Amino acid sequence: IGKTAVSQAPDSRYHCHAISLWGRISRHNLEIFQTGPQTETILNGLSMIGGKQLADTHSLIAYNHPHSTSQQLHKCIVDDHAHAVFNGKVNVPQAAQLTDAGQLNRNLLLSPNGRVDTKPQLEIVADNVKCTHGATVSQLKADEVFYLQSRGIDSTRAQNLLIYAFAAEILEALPIDSLKVRLSEAVDRFTQ
Repeated sequence: IGKTAVSQAPDSRYHCHAISLWGRISRHNLEIFQTGPQTETILNGLSMIGGKQLADTHSLIAYNHPHSTSQQLHKCIVDDHAHAVFNGKVNVPQAAQLTDAGQLNRNLLLSPNGRVDTKPQLEIVADNVKCTHGATVSQLKADEVFYLQSRGIDSTRAQNLLIYAFAAEILEALPIDSLKVRLSEAVDRFTQ
């Protein structure tokens, strides 16, 4: 259980990479306050859960000035009876003209018993902005598994490759190579 609170000064950049693996209960609250113009925020998150685990992510990005950006991508891989929650809010008041904000929550359900609750939110008062948000919840696609099988890869390995590919976008954004390697190994263990 953790909280990250950031107040960004003018012309600042903040990049956060939050990875949650196998915790019985994990909760991360992120609060980002862009208190000056020309700020940039990038939030990447990955949760991998199984059994009866819970991964709960709540975020707020609050703009207060114009000409600022944020991009948030949060992914969850949910197996067994696990439960993933994403509740993200982007707040763009009238003073935050020319804001560019994107928020996406993507979820991969590996079990019919898993559960995902997702709620991406935009609160926009400013009228000259570019803001997007979205959420997806999907399973492994049979045609993708079949394609890999038609190339000589067995079904289990094909599914593991697709799960790894889902997580790879977050892992590749990590700025530390040794951390990329360790977390890639953790994803491999999760799929076995």
